[in-house]
Amino acid sequence: MRLPPRATRIGAAAALLSALFVGGTVTAAPAGAATTAVGSICYSDLPSQAYTTLNLIAQGGPYPYSQDGSVFQNRERILPIQSTGYYHEYTVKTPGSSTRGARRIVTGEEYQEDYYTADHYASFDLIDYDC
Repeated sequence: MRLPPRATRIGAAAALLSALFVGGTVTAAPAGAATTAVGSICYSDLPSQAYTTLNLIAQGGPYPYSQDGSVFQNRERILPIQSTGYYHEYTVKTPGSSTRGARRIVTGEEYQEDYYTADHYASFDLIDYDC
């Protein structure tokens, strides 16, 4: 299993936030990059379909879309800059949509962080498992 249980991920999210706000080793976006900040969302505030996606990630699949688990390139440079292959994306189904829709979970490897986007990478919220 790639991801540890959610209880241990709370500390990982805290480590990421500490690195971001206290001056740790996470690299900032270069000048001229997108300026949209990463927000935060409580786990309990996610749409129900996100829980299904997070459970599939924890189980290692199987995923409903062939693109799920692919490397997320972070071309928007909203998430902290990391090496290629650090982030992976997964579809959060959108009820009534005939396509994958705009909702995704993007995971980060080292800090085991999970981000939610409802607008196809225009903004991201770090999932807070502690609320």
